[in-house]
Amino acid sequence: MRDLKIILASNSPRRKELLGLALLPFTVDSADVDESVLDGEKPEAYVRRLALAKAGETAKRHGADCIVLGSDTTVVLDEEIIGKPIDKVDAARILTSLCGRSHQVYTGIAAVNNASGTIVSRVIRTDVPMRAYTSDEMNTYIESGDPMDKAGAYGIQNSDFVAKAELSGCFASVMGFPICAVASLISASGLLLEEGVEVRCQKLIGYNCPVFSDQLIQ
Repeated sequence: MRDLKIILASNSPRRKELLGLALLPFTVDSADVDESVLDGEKPEAYVRRLALAKAGETAKRHGADCIVLGSDTTVVLDEEIIGKPIDKVDAARILTSLCGRSHQVYTGIAAVNNASGTIVSRVIRTDVPMRAYTSDEMNTYIESGDPMDKAGAYGIQNSDFVAKAELSGCFASVMGFPICAVASLISASGLLLEEGVEVRCQKLIGYNCPVFSDQLIQ
C-alpha cells in the first residue's frame, strides 16, 4: 500500500503545513463545495458532511492509486455555527461576541481510498476559552487581514493577536487539521505512517498537547 498517493483537498497553508508532519509526499487538489448550513443541521454533522463532500469531489477526479483527505472547520458559540466573516464589520461583530467567553471548534476530517473504496471520517471538538482582549487589539488584528479567511474570524496560531486563554484540547484541530486524528484515518485507509507525528506537531506548534493519544486511536 506504500504506492498509494496522498491528495489534500484543500489549499489552506495551515493544512498543508500540518499534513507535512506525516512525512509522506502529497499533492493538493482543492474542492469547491457549497458550505451553506442545512436547516436544523448540527455542527458535528455539518463539518463531517463538508469534509466528506470535499474529499469525495476531489476523489472523482483521480484514479485508483490515491487516498484523498478532506477537512472542514467551524466555530460554534451558544449552538450557533459561525463561519468566515464577510467583511471587517462582521469580523468585529464575531470577535466581540467571542471575547472573554468559551466557544467550541469542530473540525471534520475524511479520507477516501480510491483503491479500496473505503471512506472513513471523524469529528474533533475542542473547547476554546478566549481572553478578554481590548477593542484596540481586536481592531488592529482585523486591519491585518488575518481574520478574513478563518471561521470565527481568528487564527489561533497568530502570535501578534493571541486570542485564546488556556487551552486543554487539540491546538491543531483549531488550526483546521488535527494531524494526529488525520494520521489515524490514513492508517485506517491502508497506508503506513512514520511514527512520531504527535511529537513533530507539538514541536511545530510549541504546545504540550494533552489529548494526542486519544486522537491517534483508530
